Amino acid sequence: MNNDNPNIVFNPLISSIQKVVLYETRARLYLVGSNNRETRFRLLTIDRLAHNRLSIEENANEFNSLEIRRFVASLTGSPRVTSAYGVLGFVRFLEGYYLLLVTKRKCCAHIGRHLVYTIKDTVMVRVNEVTSQRPPHPHEDRYKRMFQNIDLRSNFYFSYSYDLTRTLQYNESAPRYVGAKVDLDRDEPLPDWNTLTSNVDKAHERVDYAFRTDSRKRFVWNAYLLQPMEGIMLKDWLLEVTHGFVSQSCISIFGRHVNVCLVARRSSRFAGTRFLKRGANFQGDVANEVETEQIVSDGQRICAFTQMRGSIPSHWSQDISKMVPKPQIQLDICDPYAQTPSLHFERLLFHYGAPLIMLNLVKKRERRKHESIISKELEYSIRYLNQFLPPPHRMKHIHFDMARQSRLSGGNVMEQLAIHAESIVQMTGMFFKAAGSEPGLQTGIVRTNCVDCLDRTNSAQFAIGKCALGHQLERLGFVKSAKLEFDSDCVTMLENLYEEHGDTLALQYGGSQLVHRIKTYRKTAPWGSQGSDVMQTLSRYYSNTFSDTEKQHSINLFLGIYKPSLTKQGPPIWELQTDYDMHNAFVPRADSKAITDWVRHKVRECLPYSCADSNKLVKELFRVHTSGLEMIDAYSNYHQSFKWTDFSEHIAFEISQLALRYMPTFRTNFSPFQRQIQTSRKARQNPSMTGQSSTGSTNSNSSSSSEGDVSSSDEELSASFAEKEANQTESSEPAVATLATGLPSMEEIYGCTINPPSKQSMAVYKKYVQMGKLSSGGARPAQTAVAQRDQELAKIMRGITLRPLSDYGTDSYLSVRPPVVPRKSLIVYAEYCRTRSTFNAVPKLEEFDLLYQYVQKL
Repeated sequence: MNNDNPNIVFNPLISSIQKVVLYETRARLYLVGSNNRETRFRLLTIDRLAHNRLSIEENANEFNSLEIRRFVASLTGSPRVTSAYGVLGFVRFLEGYYLLLVTKRKCCAHIGRHLVYTIKDTVMVRVNEVTSQRPPHPHEDRYKRMFQNIDLRSNFYFSYSYDLTRTLQYNESAPRYVGAKVDLDRDEPLPDWNTLTSNVDKAHERVDYAFRTDSRKRFVWNAYLLQPMEGIMLKDWLLEVTHGFVSQSCISIFGRHVNVCLVARRSSRFAGTRFLKRGANFQGDVANEVETEQIVSDGQRICAFTQMRGSIPSHWSQDISKMVPKPQIQLDICDPYAQTPSLHFERLLFHYGAPLIMLNLVKKRERRKHESIISKELEYSIRYLNQFLPPPHRMKHIHFDMARQSRLSGGNVMEQLAIHAESIVQMTGMFFKAAGSEPGLQTGIVRTNCVDCLDRTNSAQFAIGKCALGHQLERLGFVKSAKLEFDSDCVTMLENLYEEHGDTLALQYGGSQLVHRIKTYRKTAPWGSQGSDVMQTLSRYYSNTFSDTEKQHSINLFLGIYKPSLTKQGPPIWELQTDYDMHNAFVPRADSKAITDWVRHKVRECLPYSCADSNKLVKELFRVHTSGLEMIDAYSNYHQSFKWTDFSEHIAFEISQLALRYMPTFRTNFSPFQRQIQTSRKARQNPSMTGQSSTGSTNSNSSSSSEGDVSSSDEELSASFAEKEANQTESSEPAVATLATGLPSMEEIYGCTINPPSKQSMAVYKKYVQMGKLSSGGARPAQTAVAQRDQELAKIMRGITLRPLSDYGTDSYLSVRPPVVPRKSLIVYAEYCRTRSTFNAVPKLEEFDLLYQYVQKL
């Protein structure tokens, strides 16, 4: 991490603009931004009378609450007010600009003390007023509707203090370069932080630095919208959002909560929909590229593992002119020197280090060549490019045909994937950070792909994530072995996370949820799920055929790949036959570097470590002399003690309740790492229409049921179940599970037993019960006769003498006569206070004698 000195601490800057209020007048728009406490304010003024241009003026001064109230009061007329939580940017189609604001948000996860929000609602405000009487351009409204087809209310995320576009390992690295435009090959880096002692007055003195991170623009989806705001002095106005998936769950390990967060970042380069975006472009950007990071934390220690998915980096496509479910795959451009894959793999080496592990799930043996075409292209590219890499850092290629493994009789795909996953995690390692422990780094990454990078890829990523979770928990000290059992609470939680992760990415790229799920490859999917798979297949086919073209136009418009213009002559975007030229702009190489030298020298000398992590770039870096400043105070930004917060709305409380979802109601083993299936007594399972178990593990899908299994009739089914019931009744009944059989006795653990109380103790307890009934009124009948009510009260008061300790008739809040406590009671209470309060695990009964005497005298 470039910094092994625990006395030097780097703190990311927390955005000082977390709330925005828009005041609309006829001539101007006023954006008032404030911090979370609403004690510091900044002001932006936008001229609405400027025709077809954006005029933004920023006030250099910072205002307090009184000054901003005076300013708002000075606004003439009745301005329209809109409250928001951030500015997404500005967009222009043909006539004038529009302002986008985040009006609703929800906290969905936290990474350490950094809160992650998801956008729940936005608003689009017209900036430039229409001054002329001429009608608007007829294409303006259509562009606006097309732009709004991007649903910003789903799967868009941001954070005020954490860079979601970077991995945790990068964010925890020490800065090495400062500046907006830095050349890593020519500019000098900062001095080594481990040997830097000139700015420390005393030995072992803590030094705090604040930095503004430089986001990875590949994962910023509103970068085009923020371009008109690049000249603004205060960078906190720029709210960068990512697209993909963020979710967090919890493992309850005997009452201790361990958070598991899944962060998926979808690339904005070569982004689009299935069939319309395949392979890669000339810059090495692949379709459906998603970086998935699995973060595990127990509050003090944190561990992360990163993997990615992406299309095969070659120029290939599928002809969708014919309405068939699986169009034929074809190679568009011959690339004998693998120049396009080299650009893609060089970028991976720069950001993740070596080794690069390619887990290829594409079919290899086919009667009619279909998927094997691109599989051979990938193998050739890796074999050719490996010639020019040092042997220790060469790329690894693992081919695994999931469809073939699934068809094999008794073949469990997950067991075979677990073997590959173990070797992958051992080769790459993972990031680990804890106070007082040696940090760990992940070097290299596993890149998983099938044809679509959806169904098979998600199941393979779950298998790798399951193996990584075992190693993460082992590194944190919660398990002795890194192997986790299926059907345990821990793996069930992770499986649900990856299922939701796969469904979200499949909807974004393919237009439907997953067709083949993890349970399908585990052979545990119920028979009824086949109908759902058919419906998902039809939904995906309909989306790819009828709606993906419109969706692709919206993505190109939102990302700024297509920019409408009145000056440039050309057809509108919906009349274009293809967007190939937009995504595949060929730029000839300006340098004279040999094609075989496809890895930069700076990247090569950092291997196997990541060049990006070793040479971290930040926009700003300065020293702060106290860690309590608001700009770096992550504790106050997380807890927000300055405002009222309901427990149900707090993200930590919400995540802690998620652990209850995966715990069965009746259980004797509370470990989240052991299988929760009862093996001693099997419950009868519901039969399916084919005569097979609907929750069976080997014959649940159509492929396995068609291999020779014959379905039984209804009479055979009923006879077989009657025979099973007879065998169960004839067998010896198992012992009834009780507390005595399931839990150890108190004497074995604490060395003492629970005895019934004595008569004297019960008499004292009954007095307290009667006093409680009298004070609460619970024993008084609601509607009874007066004589009966008096009789009940007299019965309760029998044996109890209540004496007033104070005269409430004469006492007032100005003078109160305290009750007189006898000296004997004071002595008993003083002796009780002197007794030892820190008891051992096995307390002695003699230590409670004084307390017992004190209670008896009441």
